Amino acid sequence: MIKRAIGIAMAFVGVVVGAGFASGQEAIQFFVAFGPWGIVGAVISSVLISITGMIVLRFGSYWMAQEHTAVLNEVAGRPIALLLDVGVMITLFSVGFVMFAGAGANLQQQFGLPLWVGSAIMIVLTMATGFLDIDKVSTVIGACTPFIIMFIVLATVYAITQAPSDLSTLDAATAQVQTGLPNWWVSCLNYVGFNLIVGASMAIVIGGVQTDTRAAGWGGFLGGLIFSALVLCLVVSLWLTLPIVGQESMPTLALVNHIHPWLGIAMAIVIYAMIYNTAIGMFYSMSRRATASRPHLFRRVYLGFCVIGIVLSTVGFKSLVSFLYPILGYVGLVLIAVLFLAYLRHRRQIDAEIKRRETIRALLIRKLDPRKMFTRKHASALQKAVEESPAESEILQENLTGEVVDELVADETVDFTAADAARVEAEGLGDSPSKAASDLAKHPAS
Repeated sequence: MIKRAIGIAMAFVGVVVGAGFASGQEAIQFFVAFGPWGIVGAVISSVLISITGMIVLRFGSYWMAQEHTAVLNEVAGRPIALLLDVGVMITLFSVGFVMFAGAGANLQQQFGLPLWVGSAIMIVLTMATGFLDIDKVSTVIGACTPFIIMFIVLATVYAITQAPSDLSTLDAATAQVQTGLPNWWVSCLNYVGFNLIVGASMAIVIGGVQTDTRAAGWGGFLGGLIFSALVLCLVVSLWLTLPIVGQESMPTLALVNHIHPWLGIAMAIVIYAMIYNTAIGMFYSMSRRATASRPHLFRRVYLGFCVIGIVLSTVGFKSLVSFLYPILGYVGLVLIAVLFLAYLRHRRQIDAEIKRRETIRALLIRKLDPRKMFTRKHASALQKAVEESPAESEILQENLTGEVVDELVADETVDFTAADAARVEAEGLGDSPSKAASDLAKHPAS
């Protein structure tokens, strides 16, 4: 379970570590603007983000959700779920067009190019990606996440070693930071809400492919801790160097440039790649959701959203983050309240489902392991457990069977070959309950 949880945690971190985070503008607006109290807010946010991550991924796994409405409809009821769905869609679109503005600000700050140049390149890349395999593109660009982590750690070490002996000298720079939030504790809550509303859609899908609900929960919690540690490092480093970076659109880039210009160039490239990754992720998810019933319209809708985003992005990156992100954070707080209350209601059912899936896994191992005996009583117990699960039977059986087959093929002590694995897939253990029961009945039972 530990290995699975770590893998889930890294996937979750990849979702929430976006371009806004990498630029440092989020950290400035939400935390650094409030000085030392902002650091306290970052610590509190870390706890809340970890708990929220655990809940979201557990819910995704519990219902084996393939998109966010599968969870929202269950935890909120249709009217509230519809409102939250609209909120998620607006968030995806908003963050998407903010990325166009961020691309221009990034290249202007580092290379002195006009704002429209960086934005235009990003717009062309994003629109062209609508005609490509986005999963492959996103996976390649997502490899930038470890580099962002490396740069943040480097910046933190540098900022601490260069910190002024009298921290009160930072008060003047802190007072000059403009933020759309009233105080540190509202900001801390708002930041949690913002990250949830931005990452909820993808986080639910990540949880939805995990059959181990316990591992999914721990993965979300661990991922939240890793992300929060990065936030805390970023906040501390930017606060200590605020006189240098406070008025920049890309504070993190300014700090890394201050360490060494060559590092600044590398950082600018990495941030631009993350902006691209965030932009295509937002527009792709939104367009897929909008064309769920008419998939043939996907490309037209995708391009249409991009065109609208071009117009809205002219406001400017720094202004958009300051004004728009807090609004999205308040919407996210509503979603957090709904999820927390729902988790309290479903906690016992989730615990029961964890045990049920352990039973299903054990029965599938017994069925497929040639060394073990599988009786009609086992077949009946397997069918009953699958039908009682809140997850869709076909998806649950298919995923669990695939995991068991992989385990048996990898186990050198078991006489289970790749040919056996292909046969299992051909028999269709992921079919409907009635078909699955028929397949199970074919298995020699004693």
